[in-house]
Formats: sequence, structure tokens, C-alpha cells
Amino acid sequence: QVQLVESGGGLVQPGGSLRLSCQASGSIFSINTVGWFRQAPGKQREFVASIAQGGTTDYTDSVKGRFTISRDNAKNAVYLQMNSLKPEDTAVYYCNAVLGRTLILYDWGQGTQVTVSS
Repeated sequence: QVQLVESGGGLVQPGGSLRLSCQASGSIFSINTVGWFRQAPGKQREFVASIAQGGTTDYTDSVKGRFTISRDNAKNAVYLQMNSLKPEDTAVYYCNAVLGRTLILYDWGQGTQVTVSS
């Protein structure tokens, strides 16, 4: 059974940066598009960014120019560099293999909390 472990979240002031990491228990990332998602309190989980096998990236409009997704297939890891953070970025962040922006391939992990507040 594939396990996904997210880490790197925390409390940061507006304008600050964080780097999230996602580690998979198997070599699933080398053969799949991998995405980051987030869920804010009282809201549905939403797509944030994805990166395909060949490196093609996709971002939701609200994070373009601020977030960067990257991957290291050898380490079965995916990263999300988040700069210029805003209070509206506050959410629990999750990773998963994905088809398109919505079809998730594995069970969700625990996620990592990101809180942007002064």
C-alpha cells in the first residue's frame, strides 16, 4: 500500500516562504504526474500545482508566480516552494499522484499545516 507523507509546513508571516516536501513509500512518482492540493477550514480540497513525468507543470491561477513545484524521482519526492505567502494560502497541504487536476490515484496522507498570519 502506497503511503504519502507530507512535511515542511508551519507558521509564517505574510510575505514569507516555506518549502513543502512529499515522500512516497514506493516509486510511484517516477511514473505519474504528482500534484499538491490544499484544504482550508470549511472549504473543499482544491488543486494547487502538478508536475508531469517530463517536467511540465500546472498551477492554479492564485499561486502562479509565487509557488514552484519540483520533483526528484530518485528520492520518490516532490516539493512545493511557496514564496510571497498570503493569509489565504492558509490550509492543510497534501500531495498525491493525479490524472488531470482532480482524479487522485492513492489514499490521502496526513497533510501538513501551513498557517500564514502576522
